[in-house]
Parts: sequence; structure tokens; C-alpha cells
Amino acid sequence: MKHIKVADLMTDEVVSVAPDTAFKDVAKLLAQHGVSGLPVLDDEDRVVGVVSQTDILARAAPAPHPAEQTTPPAGPPTAGGVMSTPAVTVHAEETAADAARLMTRRGIERLPVVDEEDRLVGIVTRRDLLRLFVRPDSEIRRRVTDEVLTEILGVPTGDIDVHVVDGFVTLDGRVERRSQLPALLSLVERLDGVVAVASHVEARTDDTLATHAGHARHAQPW
Repeated sequence: MKHIKVADLMTDEVVSVAPDTAFKDVAKLLAQHGVSGLPVLDDEDRVVGVVSQTDILARAAPAPHPAEQTTPPAGPPTAGGVMSTPAVTVHAEETAADAARLMTRRGIERLPVVDEEDRLVGIVTRRDLLRLFVRPDSEIRRRVTDEVLTEILGVPTGDIDVHVVDGFVTLDGRVERRSQLPALLSLVERLDGVVAVASHVEARTDDTLATHAGHARHAQPW
């Protein structure tokens, strides 16, 4: 089955900065474009870090009293000096579901998207990923019928009725073998845009009994 890739959802026009971009210029870009973070690129467009609003605010915090400073103040701050590194990125060919899991696990709002050579090609945000859950019901139904039932499981047309309302899929009907039921449920649940699945599908024959009997015969001692 075809899954939505990060490349299908990402924005390819990305505002980025270089490591030597001045701190104040980074802050201006964040405010001007209304974004929470900017990728920091080297001379070959590879992502070496990300500078975020949190990094900016931490750097802008009041400095310690001069008597408490243990090292002399450095030069003017730059993106390279305040960025978070290594950068958390995602490849364009990864699935949108993988990107969503990565964002959730790392607690971030946006991911730089890179190609096979780790060069920046786009950006994907939580808002972009929300588009997965607004897939038309008609498209979800078509994918269940054409891809899951016909192409993968080989279920004859008309054996299973598929109803989709607001991403909630209901299945009614029969398949030939009981062993097909777990695969059917798993495949439908993994379709982009599916919120939940209620399956009332039954099997004409229970081929799992023959499998269990075969295992039992092989388990007997000689």
C-alpha cells in the first residue's frame, strides 16, 4: 500500500540561517516569519543544528553579575553559538506517521527534511501532519476496497461492505479464511486518515484449526 510520505506534506520553501548569522538577525527572522525555529546550514546546505525561540530566550536571559563570571565574554552571539545540535531531522522518503512519532517523542513542533546526503530540502510541521486526518471518507473507502480487499487480500468484490464516516471505518461481510481477519484489521488501521475500525467480518472456514493440529502432530515425540 502507498503511504503518505514526508515529501508529500512538507514545505519546500524554507527560511534558514548560517552558523555565523548574528543573534539579532535570527530573532528578527523568527518574528518576521512567525516560526518557532530555523535550521542552521553549513556551506553545503547540510543541517548542522536548529535555533529555536527557546534557544533565543535562553540566550537573552539576564547575564550573571560580573563578579560571578568565570570566563571573559565572547564576541557577538551567532546562530552557531546558540543552536541546538545535533539537529533532529527526517528524510523526505520516510512516512508521515514516522515523522509524527518522532515529533511526539522529541517534543518538537517542526522537522527539517533532508535528502539522501542530509541536505535540506524542506520543512514539515505538526500542522502539516494534521492533514493526514482530514482525508475524504470517499478516498479512504476506495483504498480499503481497492488496495486492501482486492489487491492484497484478494477478497471478491461485494463480499465485504465498507462504510466510512469521519474516518471511522465499519466492515461487514465474510472472508474465505479465518487467518485473513487479523491481516484485514491491521491493514485498514494503518491507512492514512483512518481514525478507528469496527470489523464485523466473519470467516467461512477456520483454517487456523488445521494449522494448530499440524503443530500438535509435529510436537509429538517419535
